[in-house]
Amino acid sequence: MDRVECVVVGAGVVGLAVARRLARAGIEVIVVEAAGDIGTSTSSRNSEVIHAGIYYPAESLMARLCVAGKQALYTYCEDHGVPYRRCGKLIVATAENETGKLAAIKAHAEANGVDDLRVLSGAEACALEPALHCVGALLSPSTGIVDSHAYMLALRGDIEDASGALAFHAPLRHARAVADGFELDIGIDAPMALHCRLLINAAGLDTPAVARAIDGMPLDRIPTAYYAKGNYFSCSTRAPFSRLIYPVPEPGGLGVHLTIDLGGQAKFGPDVEWINEVNYTVDPARAERFYPAIRRYWPALPDGALAPSYAGIRPKIVPPAVARQDFLIQGADAHGVGGLINLFGIESPGLTSSLAIADEVARLADARS
Repeated sequence: MDRVECVVVGAGVVGLAVARRLARAGIEVIVVEAAGDIGTSTSSRNSEVIHAGIYYPAESLMARLCVAGKQALYTYCEDHGVPYRRCGKLIVATAENETGKLAAIKAHAEANGVDDLRVLSGAEACALEPALHCVGALLSPSTGIVDSHAYMLALRGDIEDASGALAFHAPLRHARAVADGFELDIGIDAPMALHCRLLINAAGLDTPAVARAIDGMPLDRIPTAYYAKGNYFSCSTRAPFSRLIYPVPEPGGLGVHLTIDLGGQAKFGPDVEWINEVNYTVDPARAERFYPAIRRYWPALPDGALAPSYAGIRPKIVPPAVARQDFLIQGADAHGVGGLINLFGIESPGLTSSLAIADEVARLADARS
């Protein structure tokens, strides 16, 4: 049986960031991925927003790692030539009864360490974005967008430069906790057996299933997986905005917001659709729910302008009735299996937080810096 110091399960953005961090700390790392390439699931089906850290529960891992990860990600993109833009975001109140929420959002953001939000009048916000309708807004200048695929390619390059390796079409089928680490059965068409000292479960949507495949992992420490699908619609006309536009949050979500990509193309979403199995089909009929929500802040949205674009699935570990969840980065102190770290529920802002998540995992793993 071949031996390696560390195996990371999952080549999404978080698995890649973790593998990079450990490889650069001098640990021998192999990333095993069930699919045929990096970032084929959640990591390639999101809004590519660099989040500021505004909404997450105070003192949560999401809040702390988003704020730290944002700064690390901007620096990484600058140093590695990854395309990005600090375009900023406007959180808009479209009715007078919503303006009081802006102050509460600003106070919450400041408690999370986001200290750059500016309160704008409706006139000031519309001066920045003339096509916008609102009666007040918050400007988040540190919100941005990033080319997520270029970012993942850069992470992969760093892993390989640090003598790490990646194996594709290599699902983890079974693992056994043994005295000095783990014995792994990997792959289907070309199966291989590996022994590792450190096992990082960063399998995204499949993290709970991978945890259940590890003999020795207590089943009562594995959260139930729930799938929250987010549908996106594109716009056939060029949206006249240079910043991201988010309505004041509504119960259960952030509302239908407008994001832009690095080419200036607008997309709307995601909404929330709870599903029982992985399905990325976007139902065109869902656009009818988007039009009235978008027209609250962009009244000139033309009829028939929305077309199905793509969908992503959030790896939830709480049921629909629970409004909030936090990242669950679970080490031996939580489950009792030495050398195993599970990353459950890494949904948005996982992309923004990825480098900070990697630091957290390295801390749990006692990685050499």
